[in-house]
Amino acid sequence: MNVAEHTPPLVDMADLSVSFTGGRAPVKAVSGVSLQVRRGETVALIGESGSGKSVTLRTMLMLHAARRTQLGGKLMVAGRDVLAMKERELADYRGKVASMIFQEPLLALDPVYTVGAQIVESIRRHETVSAAEAHARALKLFERVRIPSPERRLAAYPHEMSGGMRQRAMIALALACNPQLLLADEPTTALDATVQIQVLILLRELQQELGLSIVFVTHDIGAALEVADRIAVMYAGRIVEEGTARELIHAPRHPYTIALLRSRAHGAMAKGQRLVTIAGSPPDLSRLPPGCAFAERCRWAEDACRTQQPPAVELAPGHRARCLRTDATAEASSPA
Repeated sequence: MNVAEHTPPLVDMADLSVSFTGGRAPVKAVSGVSLQVRRGETVALIGESGSGKSVTLRTMLMLHAARRTQLGGKLMVAGRDVLAMKERELADYRGKVASMIFQEPLLALDPVYTVGAQIVESIRRHETVSAAEAHARALKLFERVRIPSPERRLAAYPHEMSGGMRQRAMIALALACNPQLLLADEPTTALDATVQIQVLILLRELQQELGLSIVFVTHDIGAALEVADRIAVMYAGRIVEEGTARELIHAPRHPYTIALLRSRAHGAMAKGQRLVTIAGSPPDLSRLPPGCAFAERCRWAEDACRTQQPPAVELAPGHRARCLRTDATAEASSPA
């Protein structure tokens, strides 16, 4: 048995709920999410846009506007209660304990300061070092993430760098203060295919080298398989299936997971063959149905699915699915 399995998880999330107010009715973006991330583990959150992936990730850094956000449940990171932190505690926590790689670094990086100055500032905010020492650290970070001509790039402004270089700079900034947890919010979405692969490989190498825990948000199943040890599939603010990457690819049991896998392009497709689509649309998060949120799009749904919230069924150690019809999905779980 792996020793890491007996140590407390770095992230311990239980029944987390996130609702946004200000409209006609609260929008229940996250509804009762429970997730654990062990030290040195990469967990991917996948699902359609609006499924709650990024909201969950941003809650782990408390980035939502407090006045319009209602939070519930438990969220512990490195033994600290994140939901109970005050602003000063959050300022110390962000960057040092947990940091984020944002989807679009051009928007996340400050356009009026050089990239190097922003990394130096982050290091000096959390550690008592001189500007020269922080600059030397920034240079080593640029070398570690394989940015060519690192000294010159440190003096560049964000708009002077290519998309791939900006994303590498964003990764360097996220690693500047040696965090234990790295949160990656669709870090390859805006990049072309070749650069995407390079960034994914880099993240995997950094995770192994530094022993980081990573929560990786993506709608791209291929990207999740490239970096993740475990995958959690989200739909309408809930985790509907969770397991190892191998289990979810070879034995998916929730109808939504099966539909996602069948809707992706794969090597066995003939030229001109149409992609399989998922019929219907996700539900309105301000008016969630009493039963399974996927029932109206599911070909296996029965009356009970529409009236009661399905419990998590343990299919194998660590492999769970929230579905009343796992008996039926077991026969059709092999992706086309």
